[in-house]
Amino acid sequence: MDSRADDGHDRRAPRRDWRDTLRDASDLALVGILTVLATIPVLTAGAAVGTASAAVHDWLTTGSWPTARQTFSRFGRGLLPGLPVAVLGLVAVGLLAVDLVALATGRVPGGALALSVTTVVAAGLLGYAAAVVVEVGRTGGTGWRSAAGRAARVCLDHPAHWAALAGTTVVAALLGVLVTPVAVPILAGYALAAVHAVARRRPVVEAELS
Repeated sequence: MDSRADDGHDRRAPRRDWRDTLRDASDLALVGILTVLATIPVLTAGAAVGTASAAVHDWLTTGSWPTARQTFSRFGRGLLPGLPVAVLGLVAVGLLAVDLVALATGRVPGGALALSVTTVVAAGLLGYAAAVVVEVGRTGGTGWRSAAGRAARVCLDHPAHWAALAGTTVVAALLGVLVTPVAVPILAGYALAAVHAVARRRPVVEAELS
């Protein structure tokens, strides 16, 4: 007769190998590519990022990706709510980029101190934006306003996690500048998975599905 210990050993989940890792890497690369393609019209960026974040959240939570039908449904529901998000994000990134370039080239007085302060502020804003994207993913890709509120509470209550998210997004941004442009869409999928992984290390703020 087999022992109970043997039964438990038989029921143990199979160990992951290199094929599982390669499949996950390919899936995340595809998520990044599709997300970047969906953001090309610019005004669809909010819906695209929210849908991708929801897909990554599902994958990390259940181990499987949402169906194509569910993904298209989420994207369609997120188009109108994502419009102001896309505009606001574009304006914020543009202003920060212009400010950093102006300080770095000496066109604006302030020197190294002003550049350092602006860089820290930009990193903090990137970390907050990453927290918002994660919270939106947890509610199916919509609910940006409530996600912004939850992300603000998370960042204020858990500054270490805010700093970790900021560091993750800064590293991803630097890699995006250093790698070849063809690889940027692939990097986007990995970056999205990274911020979700960092965010899962803290307690989840209660949210209502929208």
